Amino acid sequence: MAESDPVTLAKINYYCRSGYYGHMEAAANDGLQKYGNDPVLKFFVAFAKVLQNRTQEGMRELDMLKDKRDVNLCSTMALMFAHKKSQAPDREAVQELDAKLKEERKQAGELGLYFAGLFLFNSGKYDKAREYIDRMLKMAPQNADGLTLKGWIELLSGREAKRAIKFFEEALADGTRQVWALLGKAAYFEMRHNYSGALELVNQVVVGQSTSFLPGLVEKMKLQLALQDWDHTIEAAVRALNTDMHCIEAMEYQIVHMLAREGNYSEASSKMADLVTTMDRLEPQTGRLYMHMARVFSKLGGRNPLVLQQTQVLSERAVSLDGDCSDYVNEMGCQLEMQGKIKDAMRSYRTAMQQDESSVSALTGIISCQLKLGHVDEAAQQLDFLNEIQQSIGRSADLAYLSAVLAMKQGKGPETVTQLLNEAIELHFAGLKGLPLGIDYYCRLNPDFLLQVIKDYLQFGPQTPVISGQPVSPVLKRCHQVLDPLTRAVPGLMDGLFLIAKVKYLAGDIAAAQTTLQHCLDQDATFSDAHILMAQIQLSQGNYKLASQSLEVGLSYNFQVRDHPLYHLIRARILKQQGEMAEALTTLQLAMALPGVKTSGNKSGAAGRKGKSDQISTTDRVSVFLELAEAHRLQNEQHEAAKVMEDAIHEFANTPEEVRVLIANADLSLARGDMEMALGMLRNITPKQPYFVEARQKMADIYLHHRKDPRLYASCYRELADKAPSTHTSLLLGDAYMDIQEPEKAIEVYEAALKRNPKDASLATKIGQALVKTHNYGKAINYYEASLKAGGQASLRYDLAELLLKLKQFDKAEKVLKLALERGEQDLDTLMENTRYLMLLAKVYSAVDKGEESQLVLQQARDMQARVLKRVQLEQPDALHEQRELAANICSQLAEHATLQRDTETAIKFYKDALVYSENDSKRSLDLAGLYLMTEDLDACQHQLMTLLKNDSDNDNATIMLADLMFRRNEYDAAMYHFQQLLNSKPDNWEALARMVDLMRRAGKLEDIPKFLDLAASASQRASLEAGCFYCKGLYQWYSGNPTEALKHFNKARKDSDWGCLAIYNMIEICLNPDNDTLGGEVFDTVDGDGGRLNSDKDKADSEMMAVRTAEKLLKEVKAKPGDLKPAILENMALITTKQKANVERALSSFMDMCSGDSPPESQAQTAEMPGKKREHAGALYGMALAYMVLKQVPRARNILKRVAKSVWTIQDAEDLEKSWLLLADIYIQSGKYDMAGELLRRVLMYNLSCCKAYEYSGFIAEREQSYADAAESYENAWKYGHKHNPVIGYKLAFNYMKARRFVDAIDICHHVLNSHPNYPKIRKDILEKARSSIRI
Repeated sequence: MAESDPVTLAKINYYCRSGYYGHMEAAANDGLQKYGNDPVLKFFVAFAKVLQNRTQEGMRELDMLKDKRDVNLCSTMALMFAHKKSQAPDREAVQELDAKLKEERKQAGELGLYFAGLFLFNSGKYDKAREYIDRMLKMAPQNADGLTLKGWIELLSGREAKRAIKFFEEALADGTRQVWALLGKAAYFEMRHNYSGALELVNQVVVGQSTSFLPGLVEKMKLQLALQDWDHTIEAAVRALNTDMHCIEAMEYQIVHMLAREGNYSEASSKMADLVTTMDRLEPQTGRLYMHMARVFSKLGGRNPLVLQQTQVLSERAVSLDGDCSDYVNEMGCQLEMQGKIKDAMRSYRTAMQQDESSVSALTGIISCQLKLGHVDEAAQQLDFLNEIQQSIGRSADLAYLSAVLAMKQGKGPETVTQLLNEAIELHFAGLKGLPLGIDYYCRLNPDFLLQVIKDYLQFGPQTPVISGQPVSPVLKRCHQVLDPLTRAVPGLMDGLFLIAKVKYLAGDIAAAQTTLQHCLDQDATFSDAHILMAQIQLSQGNYKLASQSLEVGLSYNFQVRDHPLYHLIRARILKQQGEMAEALTTLQLAMALPGVKTSGNKSGAAGRKGKSDQISTTDRVSVFLELAEAHRLQNEQHEAAKVMEDAIHEFANTPEEVRVLIANADLSLARGDMEMALGMLRNITPKQPYFVEARQKMADIYLHHRKDPRLYASCYRELADKAPSTHTSLLLGDAYMDIQEPEKAIEVYEAALKRNPKDASLATKIGQALVKTHNYGKAINYYEASLKAGGQASLRYDLAELLLKLKQFDKAEKVLKLALERGEQDLDTLMENTRYLMLLAKVYSAVDKGEESQLVLQQARDMQARVLKRVQLEQPDALHEQRELAANICSQLAEHATLQRDTETAIKFYKDALVYSENDSKRSLDLAGLYLMTEDLDACQHQLMTLLKNDSDNDNATIMLADLMFRRNEYDAAMYHFQQLLNSKPDNWEALARMVDLMRRAGKLEDIPKFLDLAASASQRASLEAGCFYCKGLYQWYSGNPTEALKHFNKARKDSDWGCLAIYNMIEICLNPDNDTLGGEVFDTVDGDGGRLNSDKDKADSEMMAVRTAEKLLKEVKAKPGDLKPAILENMALITTKQKANVERALSSFMDMCSGDSPPESQAQTAEMPGKKREHAGALYGMALAYMVLKQVPRARNILKRVAKSVWTIQDAEDLEKSWLLLADIYIQSGKYDMAGELLRRVLMYNLSCCKAYEYSGFIAEREQSYADAAESYENAWKYGHKHNPVIGYKLAFNYMKARRFVDAIDICHHVLNSHPNYPKIRKDILEKARSSIRI
């Protein structure tokens, strides 16, 4: 039977308690389909009908059940309830039923008492329900249903809620999962604010039911929201809708999410229409539910017309069900008032008042409408009456707010109005204490009410942003205190976001205002007021183009923007900055013609107008006048400017803005050259008047820049500090002393101000900066340390550590930073500070060559910043952009460390992480593309570069790298296209040209370079004298086989800061190996012997030693970057080139240290960042192999070179890999392993088609194999790419031509060699004469 099905009964009880009577009836009917004519379920069907105002129908069914066993008591009680609920109760019938109840009660059994108690509980009569259940539990103390109901009664009666948990636990003691008991225990935990514990129990309910138990999912939604987890709330809502597509609660939560979190009003209104249809079908008689939905959605809808249209439909449904309910009619009045239908709202409120004369909410609504209609006297009388009533019941937030509005209408002072507004806010938030986030919280939060209060507050706040250092207005602080929790709870409220952005802008927090406003526009691009405010912000930052765009976008969405004077004022300021004064003047004249600008609304009779012009403040009106006068002055229309100024003086006389007009008038006099008149006007402004500070600043400016009198300049600020003492004026005086180079006096002023305000971190920072500026570093350090000991601001630690790092006191800097990191606080600000400390500590470690420690600290900073980013989205959303950029910076530094260690995989990972935080950063994207190119991941490189060029089409470095990529893919035409495009537009882009020279050499097309060099040199008069030009010419000459010319050009570039280091490296390479021979190679030395060389051994040795000494001198000029091994490698190569055993062994030892990662102390500065177990350094390995070759330890050299041969080719190691492969090929040729040598030579030529030595070795192998035609072809390429300079190669080419019976070609080569080298031995006798004789034959 039904009593044995706890799930069905739990569902019925849940819906009855929640007020979903249609659902309650449906659940009981579902049970009847399962259990037939069960009297218990029939009772609940009948009771649900009574609750839905279908009283007669319910009474008929109850009448049939009143004699049924187990339900006789509850049916009799329900009949009495129904009779009392009906419009004409039958008193006799009620008396009969009462007598029957007394008789039945005496002989009631266990179940009869239980269902009677259950009915009383669901009717809200907890005390009577307790009596019945206590009797029932005496009969059956272990009855789980009875214990559960007893627990619910204790929980909701409020008398002994703590006892409730005992009954629930006893009900659950038998191990069966009593659904209603679990829900009761969860409700107890929820009441105790243990939402996690409650959620765990509800999850047991959801998981424990084979059929989906919808109330469990609904409770889960509620608890997830109480835990402020919107994602899981919506997930539960979707799950509920999948179970029942007409789940009203799930639809309600989805709509609240759209309104409160997303601000998606159009979709929310569409969903609300679906909800109305669902409610009409499932809960057509539950007026309270319609009213509840209308109230919640209207308070969150930001007065959006689409939302209010739907909430009015809901409200009308409620009134149609029970037009005599004053609450429903009152809610209808609220809906009409929000839509601006004040007279209709007034009628609704009066109707509600007639229905219930004691309705405070109806009277409040009437007063609100009277104030809006301008019936101030009537409203005042009603408000006095309401004040009398509420003295007994306590003052409400609505009453305090209406008192404030009335005070404004009556012209009372700002102090009175703001005091009343403060009271309204305090009373309002007092009602929210202890409430978890949820539907009830949103309803009581009433964002619509708070926005109205804030708009009234802002009328008494400043209208222009505060200057840095000035205290923020208390009004703005109060507004921020209200708007901050409001926008956190309802981030989808567009008006809330707009107002907090405006408050931040006025408070001087421009970056935060811009971030908030951008978020607002991202959610609703049609918000024209937000576009105007964004234009104001961008204008204040000097971003005139962006400001103009914001205005135009705002205008495109709403043409009424043109009726707002602010639009014209901002546009005129933009045009003025762009030099378009005539158009700016026209724009200002249009602004002046708008209602309420030239004269105030009251004077012009425009008080009743509802246009945008009413919203312009007095401050902005003054700005229009002053900008118009300034525009006339700049157009040399002095008479018109003076006339506008006179109008302004007349219009704003005896207002707070009068002084501002006087200051502008002084500016006008100054522009006419009448300095004394300007000073006279400014002197007349007294300390008690507004803008006194600005007036004295203007005077000081005149004294300094016009009279050139620093003494009077400082005296103005001294007067300010004396007559208007504040932190701001002290800062101004101190800054003035700094401006006139008197830092000692500035320090005194700062210190005096700091004594008055010891918690002001900006003052302490100013003192430290002033001490540093005076180069009094010791005193600055002592000051910072003393301030920190005295409990100064923690931010001073960073300044101290930064100063110590600058002074190279690394140990002290490390100690200060480690001490700062020992603080155990976990608040967000501390975590953000710790990230900065860790980044600075990483700099300290890098400065002392502790690469591993630096990397470890950066990893800690990255983890710390990850924690910051998780919390900053909720706690400080305005700082999110800045903190994401900081996270990207940390990842970039880690990537740079990994790159220095040649750990490209890790570097790529960190750069990818950096781009997650800052996806449009060009430099990081380029660095990542460079790593892809280095690791031969060409597809990823191309994708990265194309993405970068899509966002930044003018990025030259990306274009250069793309061309490099095309060369790597052997797409020479495409590469040339990119270079030509770049160099045609920027011929003197030396980086592009240098890269092109190298790539053209590798492509075997070096002959195409001269035209680009000529084009670059003629780009400008100075182009041919720039270091970049000399470097590119030197590179071309070196690759063309002219080392002497190359040295001359490199020498002209070696003093340059950008190109000098590379030029010196190349000069050293030329000195050590001018002929690009294979150092350590023995193949050609063995074959050629003395006959193939031009110089004697002695001359050659002297020349080599002189070159080595030159290289050593050049090495001393190198300014190596941290982690750059190139200087150390070249230094050791110079030692090897001497071929002295001691020097070679010393070089070998150094190379071994580099490869093992343990650099000796003397070279630690240059080898701190070693590869270790990462990718081996090809240059160091090549150096080791070369040393072994010079020491005649060929097997060891071969083993090392085999390691190099396994390396993947990268542009970074290209030269070292090429040399290594050639040397290994030389060794293989010596050993007769021609196949292995040939494979290496083909690899060399794959990456460098101009490698003369590779062709020479290939020719040698072919010659040894007596394949003279192939040998001739290889030597022909060697002769071509050696630029026909080397007579040895010419000799070999001619010899193989002769062997291949190409006698004419052999003779031509002989003539060319003899013309260049007339005394070259052997070629005439061995080849020329023989070739001639062969032709004769």
